[in-house]
Amino acid sequence: MERRSGRAQQLAFDLPHRPAQGREDFLVSPANEQAVAMIDRWPDWLSPALVLIGPPGSGKSHLAQVWRGPSGAEICHAVELAVPTLPRLLAKGALVVEDLPGEVLDQAALFHLVNLARENGAFLLLTSRLHPRAWTLDLKDLVSRMNAMPMVLLKEPDDPLLRGLLVKLFADRQIAVDEATIDYMLSRMDRSAAAARRLVDLIDRRSLEEGAAVTRNFVAKTMQQMDLAGPR
Repeated sequence: MERRSGRAQQLAFDLPHRPAQGREDFLVSPANEQAVAMIDRWPDWLSPALVLIGPPGSGKSHLAQVWRGPSGAEICHAVELAVPTLPRLLAKGALVVEDLPGEVLDQAALFHLVNLARENGAFLLLTSRLHPRAWTLDLKDLVSRMNAMPMVLLKEPDDPLLRGLLVKLFADRQIAVDEATIDYMLSRMDRSAAAARRLVDLIDRRSLEEGAAVTRNFVAKTMQQMDLAGPR
C-alpha cells in the first residue's frame, strides 16, 4: 500500500514484514559483543551446549538464526521437548531450544537431551529470558548439568545499539528516516529493544492509516498522542 498524503484514514492491514536475519544484519555493540563472539566461535566451543540469556527483543532469536546457518541446526520451543522426540530433534547434530523454561518444562526431557547431545557429539543452543537459577528446577541432575553449562548474556541495548536497532527496524519496513527523527526518538523513548519495536510498529501503523510520511514532526506527534514522549 502506498503512503500518500491527503488521504483520510487508510486501512492499515496486518501484513507481515520479514526482518533481516543474517549475520551481516546483526548489530554489534558492547551490549552483545560477547554473545556474538561466542556464536562466531562455533564449532570451537569449550562445551557442546551454550545458554543464551537476554531480555525480550535483545536479539536471542536473531543470533539463534545466525547460528543455524553454519550449524544446520533444527529448532524447537521449550514446550515441544519430550523424551520420544529427542533423537529426531538431534538428527542434524545441532539444535536450538527457544524460550526456556517455557510455560511447562519437561525436565526429564531436557536432562536426556543434554546427555544425548554429549553422547552423540551434537551441539545445543538454549535461549531464555532468565538465568537457569530462576527456572525453579527440581530435578537435581538437571540442575547440575545446567550449572556446568557455559552462559552468555545479552544486555539491554546501549545508545549505539539502540540507534542502530531503530534504523534497522525502519529499514525492515522500507521506511527511510533521517538522523533528527532518530535523535528525537532516542531522547524520549524507553531504553529497551522491546520498546523500540513497539514504537516503530506504532509509527508504521499510524503512517499507513494517515497516509503520512515518517518525519520528525510526525513521530513527535505520534509519541505525544500516545503519551510516549517525556518533557520537551
